[in-house]
Amino acid sequence: MKFFDEALISVSAGNGGNGAVSFRREKYIPRGGPDGGDGGRGGSIHIVADRNLNTLIDFRYTRNFRAEHGENGRGADCYGKGGNDLRLHVPVGTVITDATTGEVLADLNEDGTSAIVVRGGTGGLGNLHFKSSTNRAPRQFTPGEPGESRELKLELKVLADVGLLGMPNAGKSTFIRAVSAARPKVADYPFTTLQPNLGVVRVGANQSFVIADIPGLIRGASEGAGLGHRFLKHLQRTHLLLHLIDIAPLDPSADPVADAAALVEELRNFDEDLYRKPRWIVLNKIDVIPGEERQETVSSIAQALGNGLPVHVISGATGEGCQLLCQKIMQFLTASAENA
Repeated sequence: MKFFDEALISVSAGNGGNGAVSFRREKYIPRGGPDGGDGGRGGSIHIVADRNLNTLIDFRYTRNFRAEHGENGRGADCYGKGGNDLRLHVPVGTVITDATTGEVLADLNEDGTSAIVVRGGTGGLGNLHFKSSTNRAPRQFTPGEPGESRELKLELKVLADVGLLGMPNAGKSTFIRAVSAARPKVADYPFTTLQPNLGVVRVGANQSFVIADIPGLIRGASEGAGLGHRFLKHLQRTHLLLHLIDIAPLDPSADPVADAAALVEELRNFDEDLYRKPRWIVLNKIDVIPGEERQETVSSIAQALGNGLPVHVISGATGEGCQLLCQKIMQFLTASAENA
C-alpha cells in the first residue's frame, strides 16, 4: 500500500434546525397558546487519533465530509432532534491545520485523543419562547444557525524515537533490516526508499525503541530536490538522529565528508530545531574496507566530521557493531527520559 502522509479535506458541520411556530389546539382548551418547539443543534465533526491506522490514504478519494443537520422544531412543545456528530479517524501523529489561515488546530500524538474541528449550528427558538403578557399569540421564531465549515490540511508525522539520516545508498534500509523486523526495499541504486519505514528495535527485556527510515537526501533537498524533503518532517518528533555515512561509496569520485556537510546544511535550512537535535555520526559499510586500512580511514573521516559528536562504526550488511550501537541508543533514550 502506498504511504500517504498529507491530505486536504473539506469539513462542514450540520446546520441547526429552525424553531417552530405552532399553537396548542385541543378540545375544551380554547386559546391554548404557543407550543412551537426549538430546532435541534447541528452535528459537529471530530477527528480522532487511531493507533490502528498508519496512513491518510482513506482521505485520498473522499475529501468532503458533512455532519447531519438538526431537525426543525414541531408543535406540542416538541424539540427537533440534534444531528449526529461525525467522527473521522486518522493515524496517531496527525497534525490538523486550517488550510486557509495556517493555524494549527490540533496535534493528535496519542491514541484516542480527539479534536472538534467544526461545530454544529445552534437550533432556532420556537414561538413558545416569545409569549408575553402583551403578545399572547406570537408568530416569531428564529432560524437555526449554520454550521461551521473549513478546509483542513492533515499532515502525518510519524512517532519514532530515532531517525535515520543519510544520502541515497548510505545503507539506512540495510541497517533497519539488521536491527529490527522491518523489511524495507534494499537495492544497489539510489532512492530505493520511497516512503518512511518504521522498525521496532528490541534491546532487552522490556527495552525497545522505534526507529524511522526516510528517503535519502541530496543537495537542495530543503528546497524540494529529490524525495527526502517531503519526509524531513517525520524526523521532527524523534529524540535522536543517526547520520549514516557510506565510507566506501561505489563512486570513487564521491566525497563522504562533503556529502555529510551538505546534508547537515539541508537540515539547518529546513528546520533549525531539527538541526539542533542530538545527532550521532554512524560510519557504515566498514566491512568493505580492508582490515589494515580501517583504522586510518575511520580516523580521518571521524576527525573531519566529529565536531564533538559521537562517532560509531558499523556494517549494516554483516551486522558488525549494530548491536553495540543499539545498546548505546537505548542507554541514551533511557537517560533522556529520566532527565525530562
